[in-house]
Amino acid sequence: MLVEGDSDRAALEALARRQGRDLAADGVEVVPMGGITNIRTFASHFGPRGLGLHLAGLYDAPDEARVCRGLAAAGLSRAVDPAALPDLGFFRCVADLEDELIRAHGTAGVERVIDAAGEARSLRLLTGMPAQQGWTSEAVLRRFLGSRSGRKARYADLLVTALEPGQEPAPLVAVLEFARTPATRSAVDG
Repeated sequence: MLVEGDSDRAALEALARRQGRDLAADGVEVVPMGGITNIRTFASHFGPRGLGLHLAGLYDAPDEARVCRGLAAAGLSRAVDPAALPDLGFFRCVADLEDELIRAHGTAGVERVIDAAGEARSLRLLTGMPAQQGWTSEAVLRRFLGSRSGRKARYADLLVTALEPGQEPAPLVAVLEFARTPATRSAVDG
């Protein structure tokens, strides 16, 4: 599974644990690419023109055109059509992973997770800063999650772990389901 960064990996691994899945036993590895701009390189290395492995992944809606171009250039020619991405195993987050998790929990739910992690004071300080005045609660939470190195990945795990059954973001569920039976997926684009 190709993902943008460590937070996506943390979220998918946490959701797999919740589902009682062992991704390694399923032959699935979640590979952070260090940014979506690297999708062509990673898909070329791992996909049909490289190692011939079955690919899947997550991406952010604003990056859809880049994902299509990168996958098509790596040998998945059907990826030129964004509508084909789910059939190829690539699933879109509405804005990004953090947006999916905030919507799944609601702002109060995210704040409870932050409080349980011992960082409620940091969130209150950020909320009170002049630069954040007038921001929506969602925007402040997104800023908080991305404001310190490693925080996105830490909270991706914590937020997925704290989800109630049925709250799981659809793109995360879909990519894990797609990867459930990699042997039935074609490594080459038909």
